[in-house]
Amino acid sequence: MWDKETARRYDAWFQTPPGEFALKREIRLLERMTAGWPRRGQRLLEVGCGTGIFLDVLHSAGFEVTGLDASPAMLEAARARMAGRADLHLGDASHLPFDDNEFDFCVLFTVLEFCRDPGLVLREAGRVARKAVLIGFLNRFSCYGLSMRLFPGRGKGPLRTARWFTPWGMGRLARESLGRPPIRMRSVLPGPKATWRESPPWRHLNAPILSLPLGAFCACSVSLTGEAVMTPLPAFKAKACLGCGSAF
Repeated sequence: MWDKETARRYDAWFQTPPGEFALKREIRLLERMTAGWPRRGQRLLEVGCGTGIFLDVLHSAGFEVTGLDASPAMLEAARARMAGRADLHLGDASHLPFDDNEFDFCVLFTVLEFCRDPGLVLREAGRVARKAVLIGFLNRFSCYGLSMRLFPGRGKGPLRTARWFTPWGMGRLARESLGRPPIRMRSVLPGPKATWRESPPWRHLNAPILSLPLGAFCACSVSLTGEAVMTPLPAFKAKACLGCGSAF
């Protein structure tokens, strides 16, 4: 299913107006959910890294990134995008080829939808990560999810066979698989796909990051240490200098 043509169409979708709009909101959500994570010297694994779009964002944010995907075609595209800035592996998400606690963080964005045993994949993510796991998933309980169920012919490619989760179902799966409940859940893109556009009023409808899981794409963060998410010291420094006129 994840061949070169699928990889090409995957990247091409994000070049379309609705795809570009959705990607910007998903990246904002990723940045918001990882804002409290330390960066320097922190190893992060993205399971199901695909063509490397989010891996690139995470690397730019300061993490030492590793990506894994089961598709050679997807990894080929990721290697071209990352150009040696990430350690990339071909492998199975349900049997990760890494040691226990080898990474500080693990990210899975739209991965569990295509896994035969999502619980096993989450347990593996929790095994190799020491501090936290971030899960991004398609929300069955959203306008987009509802439209996909009412008009299944609109789904193309892998989305036709994707498993859509409810927010409460994902929370339960996280508790059962990782031994801890999500500490935060946020979402983006509350409107149907036809409203994913930059023109008003649709831009304003879909712009916010919602504290309620009503959007088409949700993300939940699970702490593996039980510690509260802290704002990194550099962020405090940046806020302190906002009005000082310096460019530090």
